[in-house]
Amino acid sequence: MSINLSVSSYQLAVIVRGMLTGLLLSLLSVASHAAIDVYEFKTPVEEQRFQALMGELRCPKCQNQNLAGSDAEIAKDLKKRTYQLMEEGKSDNEIREYMIERYGDFITYKPPVRGSTYLLWFGPFALLIVVVIALLVIRRRQVAPAPSLSPEESARLSELLKRSSHDQ
Repeated sequence: MSINLSVSSYQLAVIVRGMLTGLLLSLLSVASHAAIDVYEFKTPVEEQRFQALMGELRCPKCQNQNLAGSDAEIAKDLKKRTYQLMEEGKSDNEIREYMIERYGDFITYKPPVRGSTYLLWFGPFALLIVVVIALLVIRRRQVAPAPSLSPEESARLSELLKRSSHDQ
């Protein structure tokens, strides 16, 4: 039993065209998935205010990325909600409080100083103080070097070392 593996130039052209069409469609679907949300602002000041808030608020999913640089779904939702709050006439502080109320202090890069954030604000300084104190204590506990030998003691040591090396 023999199998005919020959392909005509027409069949090859159809296969290549199908592969190129599939590649083009997959690229278009990726491009449509990465669409950028566009918001209409009444004034350039409002747009600057929005951009400042997007740079100040942190994406809950991305951890160390602000909303402006995040493409996560929750970031898109938060951008949209921020825009809606601005349209409702809310101030920047009201928008921040709204976000903190729902997502906690983590949502901002500058969390407020209060009991729940003392460790965050003062922990690094306390750690620095502890390290400096520990280094001072360790340094003071180090044994001082032995005093140097007098000329008589040096001569006696040399004599003992010579005797010791001759005895072996």
